[in-house]
Amino acid sequence: MLSPSDSNMMVVREQTPSEALAIVPIQVFVPASQTTTETDFEPTPMLQIEGTTETTPETPKQLQETTPTVPPAPTKVHPDAEDAAALLMMARTASYVPKTDPGVPSFSLGLTDSSQEGASTQETEMEKSPEAANLIEQLDSLVQRIASSATKGKNTSPQIQRETGGESSAKFETPRGLYQITDDMKQKCYIWGTRLKEDADGNTNEYEEMCTLIGQGEYILMRMHLASLQAKSDIESQIVSAVCLILNNKNEKRFQEQIYCLPPDIVCMALSDHPNGEFVSPKTKKEFRVEAYPSFIPFIDRKKLTSHPYIFAPVCYAGHWWLWLINTRKRKCQILDPLHKIAPTDERKTINKFTGYVFSRLITYAGGKPLQKGEREKEIKSPYVKISGQKTSYDCAVYVMKWMEIIEPENIKKGKYQWDNWPQEEVDHYRVEYASRILFSEMNTQRDQAIRESSAIRLSKPSSILLSPFCQINSTDIESG
Repeated sequence: MLSPSDSNMMVVREQTPSEALAIVPIQVFVPASQTTTETDFEPTPMLQIEGTTETTPETPKQLQETTPTVPPAPTKVHPDAEDAAALLMMARTASYVPKTDPGVPSFSLGLTDSSQEGASTQETEMEKSPEAANLIEQLDSLVQRIASSATKGKNTSPQIQRETGGESSAKFETPRGLYQITDDMKQKCYIWGTRLKEDADGNTNEYEEMCTLIGQGEYILMRMHLASLQAKSDIESQIVSAVCLILNNKNEKRFQEQIYCLPPDIVCMALSDHPNGEFVSPKTKKEFRVEAYPSFIPFIDRKKLTSHPYIFAPVCYAGHWWLWLINTRKRKCQILDPLHKIAPTDERKTINKFTGYVFSRLITYAGGKPLQKGEREKEIKSPYVKISGQKTSYDCAVYVMKWMEIIEPENIKKGKYQWDNWPQEEVDHYRVEYASRILFSEMNTQRDQAIRESSAIRLSKPSSILLSPFCQINSTDIESG
């Protein structure tokens, strides 16, 4: 007679080097909704593997950092590939939970696991719990490693199929294996990417090349650029340009057909050469010409610049960022400023006129029509949109980058844009998101290194306080394995 706890036991064969055949008890806890035993609670789905020669395993000590919970790799258990595959199948079957409301539609993110394409109709009508899904991925990876080692030998890495889905995919494959991009992984990436090191001679690694984005050309970011994502820091223009390139490359209707994000490199250089918005540069004694900035021309998508109905153009001057919204069909411009509802000074009005002229020249250079003709091109009007913005003096670039993703130009009514502003904690966390989005982007040729280096970091401080201005992290707080 089996007790209730014994009824959930499965037995698989284990072949060890010391004995021909051993029995390994595998205990699977199934949610109460799938068993006939009545209980007052639903235990979390989990899989416990016990070795034949070890006693009941001790509860592992809780780590100081929020690392994902992954079962330790067995050192003495070498199950056959067929047994592991059977174990995977049983775990999948036991982990599905029937939907309680069949009227609620289900949605797919388009991320397909090729190992589950042949699943039965009954499985497609049920959904997994997050814990069970994580276990199945681990077991699936185990089956692949066992099957691969049986044919290629122990020293050959298993071949893992690369998942599709662009830079939003939750997994990345590198030559050393498959990595899960969790929130914890993003935070480690932020620490690795923004941390500056100093040697005994006082030299830092701020000029180390960290990222090379492949688009119309090679856009290189150094560590000093990523370090500007640190808390309370003013973000460098190269970070904003990188975000523009990544957004323009996204396979979404918004960026493929409607909105083009113009990288700010040329306009920032033009404002440097034409201080205070002077149309004739005091340096060159010439008016603005696009051809004067050949290094940045390759990063402009001429087709999208002239075909998309809207252009989002970030601008930075004197350490402050704001966003131009250009309607190319109606030849109208508006400004979304995270800090100001109107032009704060006469100097800013002059700068805005010069900036509008630069954008008109860029559109014309790409083959489009100017925003205004003749001398009126230097008098382009750009009214400010009233919108809720930053609460600090240093988050303007964060708002501008996020606005490029979420602002709907059609929703600007009577010079106002209504939206729910973010709490400050969320604004702070976007700095972490942008570091990982850039370094883990598929456009980054150095992505594998970024994932490898980030996964090796171990923090002794809770990740929730990384962005606190009171948090000071030095080399003694970080371990790289």
